[in-house]
Amino acid sequence: MITLKSSHEIQLMRQAGKITAAARALAGAMVAPGVTTREIDRAVHRFIKSHGAEPSFLGFNGFPASVCISVNDEIIHGIPGHRVLKEGDIVSIDVGAFKDGYHGDCAATYPCGQISEEARRLIEVTRQSFFEGLKFAREGYRLPDLSGAIQRYVEANGFSVVREYVGHGIGRKMHESPEVPNYLEPKAGRPRFLRGMTIAVEPMVNAGRAGVMVMPDGWTVKTADGRLSAHYENSILITDGEPELLTDPEAKAE
Repeated sequence: MITLKSSHEIQLMRQAGKITAAARALAGAMVAPGVTTREIDRAVHRFIKSHGAEPSFLGFNGFPASVCISVNDEIIHGIPGHRVLKEGDIVSIDVGAFKDGYHGDCAATYPCGQISEEARRLIEVTRQSFFEGLKFAREGYRLPDLSGAIQRYVEANGFSVVREYVGHGIGRKMHESPEVPNYLEPKAGRPRFLRGMTIAVEPMVNAGRAGVMVMPDGWTVKTADGRLSAHYENSILITDGEPELLTDPEAKAE
């Protein structure tokens, strides 16, 4: 069941979203050759805790870290560890924060030093596909309008959309109804956007084919063909006008 949030709940989600977005910004600023993914995870954990919140991902279904960090051909759910980032990597950071009963969730892919032209285009197209979908995240439109806009933009630019993983509603739980595909999926239904809905829209885009494979750790998802992947996500509030980004892309860590 899709839940519409009250004005009080929306204010709490704004607070959670602000912390989440700032944590993403902190992590992104740390992406550089020679840095380990564990260092980023620890810094984000400290930051979220210092703002009176809890990392949404830590312990979620057994996930062992506060941030998902996925490098190059890793799509999502990469586990931070001893991996040292190197020049030319692209690094997807996915972070969530839980405060006063509500979650924020956002992600972005960052360049590590100088990257290839293909990698740069992939990051840009993935980010812009989110904003193409965002145009339809308002009253009067339905979920397939948003999903189709993302898919059309990605495929028009020669990339592919991951099918096995999708966006979601967000609020008291990190994953609520409805599921938010990044492609036209008849089984997803046609729910109408209503003011008070809060959703996390998160295109996952592959440079090659859309196929994926899950690694033996049970979490890390990679592209089946070994080519690059990028990820971009924000938590969104449906209003009576323009959608509100609860995880402000321009946020800076304080």
